[in-house]
Amino acid sequence: MTTWRGWRPSWTWRAAARLLLVGQAAGFAFMVAGTHGAFGPQPVPPTTTDFASFYAAGVLANRATPDLAYDQAAHGAVESQVVAPGVEEKPFVNPPVFLLLCAPLARLPYLVAFLAFEGVTFAAWLVLGTRIAGGGALAAIALAACPPAWWALGWGQNSFLSASLLAAGTLLLPRRPLLAGAAFGALCFKPHLAMLVPVALVAGGFGRATLAAAASAAALVAVSALCFGLSTWQAFLSVAMHTHPARGGHALAAHVDFYSAATLLGASSGTATAVQAAATGLSALSVAWLWRRARGGKADGDRALANAGLIAGTLVAAPFLLFYDLAIAGLAACWIARHARRQGWTRAELFALAASTGFGLVAYPSAILMHAALGSLVPLALLSVVLRRATSHPLRRSDRQVGVLVTSID
Repeated sequence: MTTWRGWRPSWTWRAAARLLLVGQAAGFAFMVAGTHGAFGPQPVPPTTTDFASFYAAGVLANRATPDLAYDQAAHGAVESQVVAPGVEEKPFVNPPVFLLLCAPLARLPYLVAFLAFEGVTFAAWLVLGTRIAGGGALAAIALAACPPAWWALGWGQNSFLSASLLAAGTLLLPRRPLLAGAAFGALCFKPHLAMLVPVALVAGGFGRATLAAAASAAALVAVSALCFGLSTWQAFLSVAMHTHPARGGHALAAHVDFYSAATLLGASSGTATAVQAAATGLSALSVAWLWRRARGGKADGDRALANAGLIAGTLVAAPFLLFYDLAIAGLAACWIARHARRQGWTRAELFALAASTGFGLVAYPSAILMHAALGSLVPLALLSVVLRRATSHPLRRSDRQVGVLVTSID
């Protein structure tokens, strides 16, 4: 029986997950306290979060001027009103579909809205991810210890909402294809994260889910147009068409897409575009193959790999991806863990997952300090693990023993 320095690997992973979770929670609490003046004068200008952008857009929608959410001056003025004078303006770049959620949130006090939005979406992400992984305390702890989750919380982002829709869609698909399609269609509030969903559904032969996804997206677009007017959609499209993701309101270092990774390394715009196009194309081919491979099959393992490939491949393919969006990658790891419960792990895969955790932790600092988008390696590593599992021969006996020890979590 394989052990590491006399310790069971399962005990090691339990301890590592708990230490990482406690350490990140402590660091998070320290940073929150510091930005609210617990250790001295508050920062100048005052700190803010991206949720301020969502809340300000909701305020403008409630004032019957939703198109001004895409006007930098008007939107920035509302952010200063709801947070503090002089805060850095966070542009609103989501389609008007997202205003359907931002508007009711903006009827609550700012802090209440922030806690409600982040708390509910985080809980949904955690519950769904734990269910994907097969349940158990360690699965929940390990997912909660996912470093990008703390970045998403700290920045007040909507990554948990995107992740929860992907999780719900993949979980519901075998038995509730219409509900799964509705969940996938709701990703139209962040359409670049739904790029590979049609590829997967068509390759997997899920015709009803494909139609449901299209109907869900169309309905949400139509409702947003009725509620906020076509002028709001025109304002959004004008902003979207004239602002390149890597040159917009977000610092290049915050991006973990392959375009920005290449740009950070000194590549020209043309070269970076070619790199991103190659990443997107290869991801689409990989997802199509994985879902075609699982088509009509009854094996849970094949479906788990197809789902993991869709989530990881989506992040590789996305032309606009920020470090806090890597919280979505935690769900790909959960689907891989589901597969590994039966098939076991190899040491190389465990190393890849550990490295992904480390890259997720330093994704933003590494880009600032070293001009290296290490975060872009996280979904790439996960997709590689998925493809390796889908193409490999049965695991060797020694590797199965390691897998049994690691996955003995209850």
